Amino acid sequence: MMQIGICAGPEFAAVASQAGVDYFEWTVGAYLQPRQDEAAFKTAIQKVKSTPLTCPAVNVFIPADLKITGPSVDMPALTAYAETALERARQAGVKVIVFGSGGARRIPEGFERQAAEAQLVNFGRMLGPRARQAGVMIAVEPLNRKECNILNSVAESALYVRKVDHPSFRLLVDAYHWALEDESPQAIADNGDLLVHAHIATKTSRLPPGAEDFDFLPFFQALSQARYNERISIEAKLPPIDDQSHLEEVLRTAVSSIRAQMAG
Repeated sequence: MMQIGICAGPEFAAVASQAGVDYFEWTVGAYLQPRQDEAAFKTAIQKVKSTPLTCPAVNVFIPADLKITGPSVDMPALTAYAETALERARQAGVKVIVFGSGGARRIPEGFERQAAEAQLVNFGRMLGPRARQAGVMIAVEPLNRKECNILNSVAESALYVRKVDHPSFRLLVDAYHWALEDESPQAIADNGDLLVHAHIATKTSRLPPGAEDFDFLPFFQALSQARYNERISIEAKLPPIDDQSHLEEVLRTAVSSIRAQMAG
């Protein structure tokens, strides 16, 4: 059965667990601490261990100031950062690192798109073998055009993944970005062999499922066609942590909604 998670920090884990959530998805910076010393990383691990949930996936991989495209790419710095993050992911038992990182991958104004695409492929080919060694899957996240100017659709991102051509460098689908880009369910179904992770939120206000009207059925039907049955994280605007009863209610509704739509 597909596991349902929440994109949030460990402070949300207790309430999320009570609501039926299976795991939480923190950020690379907060959990793996790639720019901090070992002590900071160990502290973060203890925070996760003190919760009732695990953290098998992390997002916000590459910080915006560490450019992947453009004239100021520092590949040795990118490689060193990635190697630290991946080694710590291995130690922490993280299985998926989400590669959205719109600020880092955005093509600078005036820079040739074809050159940027080649840089992204080089970046992916650097990551693949290192991810495999760490036992981690890199999941490329399509981001809508308001958030980034490249890798905006499932189809475009799948083509990129196939160009990189490494079994540890794969694809994520996100219902929110997919809906904003008005992409066909067929794009998801056609690339089921690449899917290793998923995100979900409503289209209008980016809320958890059930918090506002949105028909997720075509999205789930496409996931079914793609034979995807791994993790799906609620990446949405949430009530504040200090309003625990409301937060639990929203999450319980979201989990129930996702389970019902997965069942068809």
